[in-house]
Amino acid sequence: MEFRLNDRQRELVELAGRLGREKFAPRAAEIDRDARFPFENYADMREAGLLALCVPKEYGGLGADYETYCLVAAEIGRHCGATALTLNMHSCAMMWSGDLVDALPLTAEQRARHHAHRGRHYERVVRDGAIYAQPFSEGNAAASGRAAFETTAVKVDGGWLINGRKVFASLSGAANYYGLLCTEEKPGQEHDRRDTMYIVAPANAPGVSVVGDWDPLGMRGTVSRTLILKDVFVPEDEELMPPGVYHAAALSWPHMFMTMTPTYMGIAQAAVDFTRGYLRGEIPGMPPIKRRNIVTKQLAVAEMQIKLEQAHALFRRAISEASYQPSKEQRLRAYATQYTVMEFANDICRLAIRTCGGHSMLKSLPLERLYRDSRCGALMLPWTAEICLERVGRESLYESGETD
Repeated sequence: MEFRLNDRQRELVELAGRLGREKFAPRAAEIDRDARFPFENYADMREAGLLALCVPKEYGGLGADYETYCLVAAEIGRHCGATALTLNMHSCAMMWSGDLVDALPLTAEQRARHHAHRGRHYERVVRDGAIYAQPFSEGNAAASGRAAFETTAVKVDGGWLINGRKVFASLSGAANYYGLLCTEEKPGQEHDRRDTMYIVAPANAPGVSVVGDWDPLGMRGTVSRTLILKDVFVPEDEELMPPGVYHAAALSWPHMFMTMTPTYMGIAQAAVDFTRGYLRGEIPGMPPIKRRNIVTKQLAVAEMQIKLEQAHALFRRAISEASYQPSKEQRLRAYATQYTVMEFANDICRLAIRTCGGHSMLKSLPLERLYRDSRCGALMLPWTAEICLERVGRESLYESGETD
């Protein structure tokens, strides 16, 4: 299969590449060193309109579909992984409430309710340049879809009271709004995944706080501290999805959980880019010594390139297939893509460090940061490497509803 970018995709990828080369890459080392949020990069993306990348055109956004978002995010990840990964959390809030919900078979009442509410979120992004976060993890099985979220929403006059705790909450302290996945409390009933709500709390709402330190191995610029929600009142019109719709989306739109993959596709490409430049003696600040004639270096670069092509081919096919109720083969391919990109990105970085040698360990060069950032990908919920392997194996051997 041959995948070509259409004119709009090419335009947006080129925009992301220009910002990445000129703005994001020169700042990446400092952001990583200080473990601080890339506010400057967000100012550049805000000015370029990229914060509204996945806002539908009728609401004033760029109207990027799933595939286009993934292509743009991969290009940003090529220059700053933390910027790409945090943009994912922001963009998902726009995408999930846009194209994804539009594809679901909602009732007329649900659809009217959703259209009435989502415009306020889009307006904040388009008009004010607001940043949305998507705190997901709670340190339990909820993020992987195996249990209900422990963060709860209790119905009160005019809205909801939210209580809970989100860990590894990327953009914590930087976002203007938090898109919260929580479980609606129903009297006399146990928590049920079907009662999941997706609703927004302003960062400055009473009861919202960010706690803890942030000094991780990699993806340091995501600033993913712990978010605490204590009796946070949220009005009804802050919904990102009507009640119960998130569960239906999770079952029928699995590619919604593959949106972190582009970041790591970009990191893999960045490691190959650097290795080529290094062996050709083209890295600024380094002696212009060419090492490309050494056969062992050529073999290593060949292995890196082959892994990159394998991952990229899977990636391009999977993002082109994202849709409501994909086939079993397409769903399995999505799991395989997530696993392959996350694992290959780190392996490509490993090969890059071994091939470039001692200089690759210097923090003045990007390879050691790329390696650390790439290692984080396989750990990220809801589709960790282990979860992807488990699902590929189980769903390959069992049809829906089959048991022993």
